[in-house]
Amino acid sequence: MGLCEGRVVIVTGGGRGLGRAHALAFAAEGARVVVNDLGVGLDGAASGESPAGRVVEEIRAAGGEAVAHGGDIATGEGAASLIATALDTYGRLDTLVNNAGFLRDRMLVNLGEDDWDAVMRVHLKGHFLPLRHAVAHWRAEAKAGREVSARIVNTTSGAGLSGSVGQGNYAAAKAGIVGLTLVAAAETGRYGVQVNAIAPAARTRMTEQVFAGLEGVPEDVSPLVVWLGSAASAGVTGRVFEAEGGRITVMEGWRPGPTADKGGRWTPAEAGEAASRLLAEAEEPGAVYGT
Repeated sequence: MGLCEGRVVIVTGGGRGLGRAHALAFAAEGARVVVNDLGVGLDGAASGESPAGRVVEEIRAAGGEAVAHGGDIATGEGAASLIATALDTYGRLDTLVNNAGFLRDRMLVNLGEDDWDAVMRVHLKGHFLPLRHAVAHWRAEAKAGREVSARIVNTTSGAGLSGSVGQGNYAAAKAGIVGLTLVAAAETGRYGVQVNAIAPAARTRMTEQVFAGLEGVPEDVSPLVVWLGSAASAGVTGRVFEAEGGRITVMEGWRPGPTADKGGRWTPAEAGEAASRLLAEAEEPGAVYGT
């Protein structure tokens, strides 16, 4: 019996890189997998390929069960059809791994509005819409009195946690995914849903140009994703993990640091003096990638 025996798992962006590794790892642990991928290039442009189908073939060749989905999950119709594919094919849905995304890197002064919008769309809408449709299903199940042990694993990035020079759009989108994860975890626990995020670091076609020094591979990240997507992770929700190679880190996020309270309104000069004192007591922020 694998860790995910009997579970039905959706992986978006599952045709290549991290998504492919996740899909294969879930299947190896007994899950039936819906592999979603539009088959686009690194910048989101259509490529005419069908990588989801190839991953499905790999899973079936190894004795597993999988089905491909080629819809655009950053649209309401595509996200709804993704959830419907799992339910129509396998009769249930247990885990959603939001992984789809692409890059359009530019320094801020050269970053076009279209490039900003495209990256926000695929990462933020591409997380929100599948999550929304999956949670609607699980809420209905819970309200009907059926037990729900559902999992959502979102994909943020070190760029979203620390910033990354030349990736203002991507960093902002990935930081937004952290906020979405925290809200979703707080709102959906009552329905039996756990929501966490990973910040993976691995050599993929997306990172080999920007972070050439990365040595980990996607398969190093997938074991944590599989565990988070399984029933074995009961009680773990609203967390963000970094994963690179053999290293796993629980990120602790924004916490209140040194504080000063005058009990009334500051003057600008007083506020500056107080802020300077507090900064002297505070920890230095981490370095931004690329600096």
